[in-house]
Amino acid sequence: MGQSFAVGYLLFLAKGALWTIGLSTIALIGGGVLALIVALCRISALRWLRLTTALYIQLIQGTPVLVLMFLMYFGLPSIGLSVSPLLAASVSLSVYVSAYLGESWRGAIQSVPKAQWEAAECLALSRWQRMTKVVLPQAVRIATPPTVGFMVQIIKNTSLASVVGFVELVRAGQIVNNTIFQPFFIYLLIAILYFSMCYPLSIFSRKLEARSGEKSYA
Repeated sequence: MGQSFAVGYLLFLAKGALWTIGLSTIALIGGGVLALIVALCRISALRWLRLTTALYIQLIQGTPVLVLMFLMYFGLPSIGLSVSPLLAASVSLSVYVSAYLGESWRGAIQSVPKAQWEAAECLALSRWQRMTKVVLPQAVRIATPPTVGFMVQIIKNTSLASVVGFVELVRAGQIVNNTIFQPFFIYLLIAILYFSMCYPLSIFSRKLEARSGEKSYA
């Protein structure tokens, strides 16, 4: 194997890592939008809406991401809806993220002191104004550390997209290994790349949690 081939393989893995980051970003944004809706539905005044959302959360949290991807990529074509590997992976991960972040953000919203809710109500603000101007800004500060920490799980779960043919980091590694047959070196390199993506987020999350704890204590 010449040096040019080695560089080419490394660039291919780097491209797979970029797709991992891209897929993680799509899942975080798409799942975040759905998670906000889920969180607001969970605290709705309508009982049927709260129960329906709770059922959705239990259903998604009780279903492996891999099964969601199989349903999207292999199940939908059976009813005439063909989807690309990227779309299947993006939707599956977004749904997964929505259930976990939705419940986490619901907890953050409800952890805002009751006095803040009452003060906003005394100002004769509408429910929408209370949420957007008083409650949500405080909930965002509370929810940021666990959300950053959860991004690590999103990045690692993108590896499951390889089963539907999406070429992210793991799938890129499989393709390279099938060419040069050096599994130990290739998968060790993949592990290092995942570590380099996840470890800074873990450190950042812990710093945010520590800072949040200091402000709460103060």
